[in-house]
Amino acid sequence: MTASHPESLPELPRLNRLFRLQWEDAQQAYVLLYPEGMVKLNVSAAEILKRCDGAHTVDSMVAELELAFSATGLRDQIEGMLRAAFEKDWIQ
Repeated sequence: MTASHPESLPELPRLNRLFRLQWEDAQQAYVLLYPEGMVKLNVSAAEILKRCDGAHTVDSMVAELELAFSATGLRDQIEGMLRAAFEKDWIQ
């Protein structure tokens, strides 16, 4: 048990089918597109959502992102972003 609120997050988070994550040259950022609009993402949010593919566990996301950013102790921030995305229905 690594998540502080395991019931809040899916075991294998995946993007909701109504949303599409893509790079936008005009924004110079990753965006999350959905029928009613678009959300411009910061770098860390995009990196987390890129891993919401139904194959990554929260643990594997934490390990990959800590390695990618040469950082430790990112679990709380990653879980916080995932919880916010889940509450907004970006991920399932």
